[in-house]
Amino acid sequence: MGVEGLRFVITGGAAGIGEATAQVAASKGASVVIADITDEAGEAVAAGIRDNGGKAHYIHCDVTSPEDVQNLMGQAANELGGIDVMHNNAGIHETGIADPANCDLENMSVDTFRKVLEVNATGPWLCSKYALPYLKESELPSIINAGSVGSVSAYPLCIAYGTSKGGIRLQTQNLAVDLAKYGIRVNCYGPTAIATSMVTEFVKQAEDPAAFEKSMTGKGLIPRLGYPEEVAELVCFLASPEAGFINGAYIPIDGGQLAWHGHIDELNL
Repeated sequence: MGVEGLRFVITGGAAGIGEATAQVAASKGASVVIADITDEAGEAVAAGIRDNGGKAHYIHCDVTSPEDVQNLMGQAANELGGIDVMHNNAGIHETGIADPANCDLENMSVDTFRKVLEVNATGPWLCSKYALPYLKESELPSIINAGSVGSVSAYPLCIAYGTSKGGIRLQTQNLAVDLAKYGIRVNCYGPTAIATSMVTEFVKQAEDPAAFEKSMTGKGLIPRLGYPEEVAELVCFLASPEAGFINGAYIPIDGGQLAWHGHIDELNL
């Protein structure tokens, strides 16, 4: 049971949640292909997994490129002998590619808006599309998409990110409907702020980083950032036969953030 023997393709696997998912899945007996555009980091993650006795390969892939994605799926299926799990994890935020001062509606460039949607929404669609022939041959196929609390709630300076993550939640449900005839489950998880490099950079760019981080951790009922490994465990569960009756779902992993709309200080915990 679990993910032992399953074959994962993980985009954005060179860091953060993708890296943690590759490591956790491999430690549980899965074989993983790590896909990213940062080759040195991706190769290092794969090498580290192999050094610990796991099965891992790195393949360069820009998820906005149909040619790269087609090549990724063909190479991954060749390396692993097939594909069971497509983990669409690669993602960006507008403040990571543009000055935060230019990330509101009035000042954001069309190119910035399009880039976020291309990576966060078109990328998963391309990966799901080109993984499909291999998933149809799997005995336990699933697609797992990275959503966000921003899939269901609004935040400042997140118009492109929120649009993309709201879209990926509905893309998940639509794919679940379309692919049910093949027995392919499609689910989406929605993390709050997780201790990844993307979130760290987001905090650094704030006028008062310490106060901003406190405001982020204070939105949930567990007063801290989430850990990438916690999300990785959820991904592995969703890929496993134990989650065989979960399909078309959006599953928050947010420390209780969406359960209420206050601040942790109000609870005197």
